[in-house]
Amino acid sequence: MIDNYRHKGLRKQLVSTVKQKGIKDEAILNAIESIPRHFFMDSSFLEFAYQDKAFPIGSGQTISQPYTVAFQTELLEVKKGDKILEVGTGSGYQACVLVKLGAKVFTIERQRKLYQKTKEFLPKIGYRPKMFYGDGYKGLPTFAPFDKVIITAGAPYVPQDLLDQMNIGGIMVIPEGEGEVQTMKRITKIGESEYKTEEFGSFKFVPLLQNKAND
Repeated sequence: MIDNYRHKGLRKQLVSTVKQKGIKDEAILNAIESIPRHFFMDSSFLEFAYQDKAFPIGSGQTISQPYTVAFQTELLEVKKGDKILEVGTGSGYQACVLVKLGAKVFTIERQRKLYQKTKEFLPKIGYRPKMFYGDGYKGLPTFAPFDKVIITAGAPYVPQDLLDQMNIGGIMVIPEGEGEVQTMKRITKIGESEYKTEEFGSFKFVPLLQNKAND
């Protein structure tokens, strides 16, 4: 895996694009600039790696658009040392951004092939989030509570199990909606069963799959 001057130059351009779209958090922009996104894609698709677009990665999943990754991360208000649950590991790119920001990342994926591929791949490029295979709707109760929860697929509803696994004062960022388009929501837990919900526009995500984990 080679990360050359051309790749680094393309990342600078990508960061400039993401910045122009309204992302202000310098730590997030620095993370995007430092993570070789082309490592997450098949070598025959290198020319797509630094476009600000989502791209298929197999198993019906995509590597998210960099702007969307940055947008969700900015809404999450990540602080160094935050314990974060990510639902939908996918390629692992979002998890790497969170690790780069100094978070303790617990990430769950229900597509077995994707989980195995990503679990093997991330340590090779120096990232070691705690990775789990299972049903994202159920979260990781054994490791709760979490300071932050991020869902990286379109959820038809907000899973109560995930709300229950948040600390008071914790933040969840979730694209919610049953159709092709979801509404990005930030939910802040302000009491044991009290929440503040904010909406941040429309996005398109692959669906958050339900029921038993898929082999």
